[in-house]
Amino acid sequence: MKPSLPMGSYGFDTSSGRVGQVVGLDGGYVQLRPIGGGREWDCVPETVREATQAERLRATNAHVNARSRGEVP
Repeated sequence: MKPSLPMGSYGFDTSSGRVGQVVGLDGGYVQLRPIGGGREWDCVPETVREATQAERLRATNAHVNARSRGEVP
């Protein structure tokens, strides 16, 4: 198993194509929470890498746009 990302860092889940903040390790899984909040999801550590700045910006913009449309609180 490769080393996981530090708590609070941003990871890219290559299996789902989603960006999230590392919020925990549970049962051998990395837990990521979406940018802007929401329910975390579990990832196999081998499928998570550090998110690039462009990936973080894209995810943040998507959340801000969804919020402006009233799709998320």
